[in-house]
Amino acid sequence: MFTTRPEILGTFGAVTSTHWLASAAGMAVLEKGGNAFDAAVATGFVLQIVEPHLNGPAGEVPILIYNASEDRVRVICGQGTAPGAATIQAYRDQGLSLIPGTGLLAAVVPGAFDAWLTMLRDHGTMELADVLEPAIYYAETGHPMLARVSQSIDTVSAMFREDWPTSAATWLPNGEVPKPGALFRNERLAATYKRLVREAQGPTRESRIQAARDQFYRGFVAEAIDGFCRTNEVMDVSGRRHRGLLSGQDMAGWKATYEDPLTYDYRNYTVCKTGPWGQGPVFLQQIALLKGFDLDSMDPNGPDFIHTVIECMKLAFADREAYYGDPDFVEVPVETLLSDAYNDERRKLVGDTASLELRPGRIPGFEGQADRAVPGVAGHAGSDSGAGAGEPTMAHLSEQRGERRGDTCHIDVIDRWGNMVSATPSGGWLQSSPIIPELGFALTSRAQMFWLEEGLPSSLAPGKRPRTTLTPSMALRDGKPYMAFGTPGGDQQDQWQPIFFLRHVHYGLNLQETIDQPLFHTDHFPGSFYPRASRPGSLSVEANLPASTIEELLRRGHNVEVMPEWSIGRLCAASREHGIIKAAATPRLMQAYAIGR
Repeated sequence: MFTTRPEILGTFGAVTSTHWLASAAGMAVLEKGGNAFDAAVATGFVLQIVEPHLNGPAGEVPILIYNASEDRVRVICGQGTAPGAATIQAYRDQGLSLIPGTGLLAAVVPGAFDAWLTMLRDHGTMELADVLEPAIYYAETGHPMLARVSQSIDTVSAMFREDWPTSAATWLPNGEVPKPGALFRNERLAATYKRLVREAQGPTRESRIQAARDQFYRGFVAEAIDGFCRTNEVMDVSGRRHRGLLSGQDMAGWKATYEDPLTYDYRNYTVCKTGPWGQGPVFLQQIALLKGFDLDSMDPNGPDFIHTVIECMKLAFADREAYYGDPDFVEVPVETLLSDAYNDERRKLVGDTASLELRPGRIPGFEGQADRAVPGVAGHAGSDSGAGAGEPTMAHLSEQRGERRGDTCHIDVIDRWGNMVSATPSGGWLQSSPIIPELGFALTSRAQMFWLEEGLPSSLAPGKRPRTTLTPSMALRDGKPYMAFGTPGGDQQDQWQPIFFLRHVHYGLNLQETIDQPLFHTDHFPGSFYPRASRPGSLSVEANLPASTIEELLRRGHNVEVMPEWSIGRLCAASREHGIIKAAATPRLMQAYAIGR
């Protein structure tokens, strides 16, 4: 089968990510003797520099790791929590019914930095200075400006000039939007990272990394964030100016944590995902539903496959709205949601035509939760996103609808020792919040994923994690670690990933062949980002699907929107089996790249 790129094959190591410079930086670390954890950290920090419209230093990252010496998969939660002052009443008192998707009110504790350094300290082998060196180099000496970064800056340039002057100072050098391909520098950010390296003092590698963490969360970085939020009223998507609620105390009291993944066995595979503080279990629910269908007999680009998968997605995402939230705050009936008995009943709801309803399951002891959730979320089916708001299916798709939003990145790394990393960094987008001038970066706006209604599992509360869409994946095969994979895409991350997984498992396609297949998704359920819009019955498909498939999907009642070819999804994947390492990356947007040998 023709593929846009070769599936990379080797035995030494592989890095795949959503930008070629980041993949190259990670591979360079492997070449220097670093392991997968060292390489992933270097890759992640470079992505902050070269894809600043998709992630930043004050963003967040969930990470799935497989450490070969421990022989276990673990989750590192780099999702920060809501500030102590972030109560529902605090927002209601300001006349808000949704948390704005831009500005300072949506800031939670930045989680990415501590997650990366926790992984480096506990599983890596290299010094912080070594893994930060590529990012500092590109920030200080410059990197070629991506066309989409230039477009993102242009989209919000008027807002920068009028309302966010600190962002204008960074992103509009000499008052102009940087041209695509031009050399771009963020010297202030380079100085921040160089200072963190200088402050990383101690007698051991681990203590030096801990010293840098302290400076970020209790030292000069936290002090700058605290001062900026306290003393600045910033225009946001609500059309009004607000101060931030995030404080230095919030920063000092938080750290990244470890937890076991949720898993589901599908054929001879075990899929590993984050807990229900993210949307990861949605993937597991989908395959629990789909295992009752004869997918082997279906054409992977045919109407039966797409209809069946989409209808199961609708059911799983309806349960996300009713039941998912931070399990430190709410009881989430995960065992029931992933049980055969529950999914055997839910599967009966998949009919021959498209459902236009949001239909969460009713779980004994939780009946009222579904009743509260559906009217609550449906009441906010908005449409006006505003400049810089939220996170889209993908930024370039939302631009076609006149929206202006951020997006996400992804990284997969496998080394010669069998260590694996799958990470999905996001947040702190250049268009989401103004630059903090002393630091050279903006805050995350992930709090927009909370609801300001009481009694929902994802209702806002101080110290609570927002129900993030960020959702890396790992899969075991025959009980052995096999594959790391993922994609940017907000609510679509756990739509494109199951499609990739199912096509790979059922139809024998290699990683690149699978990634190159036409993709599809739905916006049937309320979006996770401001303004929380939904499009019941929607089905977006790439135009390179067979015309007969599209026609039949229309006949079955789907509200089909045909998108341009090669426009949906940004999947990356890497696998290892019998000593052979494989890697692949999407050709879509012509940015992602897999490197290995």
